[in-house]
Amino acid sequence: MRVLAYEVRRLRGLRSTWFLLGAVLLADAVVTALLARQLPAGELGAAAAVRTVTAVVPLLPLPIAALGAGALGALSYGHEVRHPGLPASRVSYRRRLALLTGKLAVTGVVAALLAAVTVAVDAPVLRLALAPGAHAHRVFSAAAVHPDHFGRAGSVLQPLLVFLGVVVFAGWVGLLLTSLVRSAAAGLLILCALPVLAEPATTLALRQFGSGGWPEQLREVLPVGLPYDLERLPSGNGPLVLGVLLAPPVVLLAGCLLLQARRRAL
Repeated sequence: MRVLAYEVRRLRGLRSTWFLLGAVLLADAVVTALLARQLPAGELGAAAAVRTVTAVVPLLPLPIAALGAGALGALSYGHEVRHPGLPASRVSYRRRLALLTGKLAVTGVVAALLAAVTVAVDAPVLRLALAPGAHAHRVFSAAAVHPDHFGRAGSVLQPLLVFLGVVVFAGWVGLLLTSLVRSAAAGLLILCALPVLAEPATTLALRQFGSGGWPEQLREVLPVGLPYDLERLPSGNGPLVLGVLLAPPVVLLAGCLLLQARRRAL
């Protein structure tokens, strides 16, 4: 609990935290409004709705909220390197692991809240900025977000949950990458390059396990090199989604644990 309280105080006391969160929400709202103005007339489908409220654009390797979460995780560790709370001689391996765990927990919670607030802000922006003749009544109906309709055509609940997972994992990956390179800027750059570098290998692995390619729900929130047609996630591919999302943090965490054993400071 002390580690969590310490990390919350540190994160809350940094002006960069609030500036970053505000910039992410503002940028998301602006991009959502611009995308909404370009939607065709008629009833808005689940695919276009998810792309719009999550501000997925082809020019960025990740959604804006995921980039913000990754930057938040990178700055959390980078600030610890620049301004350590404890002298290096007193930071034992056990204490370093506890502090790293606390940072992962706090970053994960903040990233999840950021994803939820992003969707909550962008949904009304989408409705207000829709192009003339476009409608979104069906997408925002109770059936579209009802748990009983999870995974069915027209439901936005499953892709939005995948979006939340991507944002949380981006925060964790940004933090773990920074812990390896000990530079927030370098960690964030590697995070931005990771989807592009990992896409061919991941696609090959998914095909080897019986999938025709990237799971359809991930195509909505990982724009780099992926198709933009959202269909229902094929039956039985749910574990693939989880595996694709969990693989980078798990590998990085293992690397961090091994590297921390050879360091004397965080």
